[in-house]
Amino acid sequence: MELRQLEYLVAVAEEANFTRAADRVNVTQSGVSAQVRQLERELGQPLFDRSGRTVRLTEVGAAVLPFARAALDAAHGARFAVDQLAGLVHGKVSIGMVSGCSLPLLARLLADFHTRSPGVDITLIEGGSDRLVDAICDGTLDLALVGASGDSIPGVRSIILTDEALVAAVAPSSPLASRQTITVEALEQEPIISLPRGTGVRAAFDAACSMRGVTPHIVFEATALLMVAQLAAQGLGVAILPTSIAESLASSLHSLRLRPQIRSRLELVWKPAESASPAAKALLDHVLSGTPSFIAVDAPS
Repeated sequence: MELRQLEYLVAVAEEANFTRAADRVNVTQSGVSAQVRQLERELGQPLFDRSGRTVRLTEVGAAVLPFARAALDAAHGARFAVDQLAGLVHGKVSIGMVSGCSLPLLARLLADFHTRSPGVDITLIEGGSDRLVDAICDGTLDLALVGASGDSIPGVRSIILTDEALVAAVAPSSPLASRQTITVEALEQEPIISLPRGTGVRAAFDAACSMRGVTPHIVFEATALLMVAQLAAQGLGVAILPTSIAESLASSLHSLRLRPQIRSRLELVWKPAESASPAAKALLDHVLSGTPSFIAVDAPS
């Protein structure tokens, strides 16, 4: 019995198809089939029912599968321990980032990690926060930077990187530029520029509007905060922005504090799993040891 045979067994069981399993492990379909049949001969029992359109585990196969996974996890753990002692980590990690995020934190963390672990290949994927969280939960992503508001995100572990108030930002020429604050109710009469649904900023704003029976008039949606700000600077409406973004563009925007205050967070999220790859575990260890110095939280007012 070989580890590769157990790997192929797990792949076929999860894919329910020999061809897809072969693509997953980068081996020919005939190679996967041959190794699985060899394992069946060694065990003296069929592991798969091949009579239908999809491949299904037999009763024996279902009983063997947990042990195959455990053996593979143990092998990965042994390799991880050796690599740690040798100062080496290899593999691949997939990281998600909310669309349009300009926070330099993630780039700094990844650059530092790459310097320490050059043998790890990193894939960075952008998307909406909701989809990124789903990808974490189904194992497609190892780690993600997402926008959040309200309660903690269920089904994942997380750390907060930024937690700040949102503001309403307008062009200096706007009639609202003479004011310092504005209520959520008053925004119902204004054209609003915002991030799209699925982002933390938008979720926080929508929730605040819903609680007060306000239906905002969204005239522009942009996936990048900088574009939201630029549209407002052209006098096209009121932008809903994190305080830090609005302050960085104070020369072209006037900020109004929202009443009541609305807050939004950026979080690093991951799904706790013993089966995480050595590369993913190394990245998470690096992130958890390095992020406290980057966390930015402004005081509620």
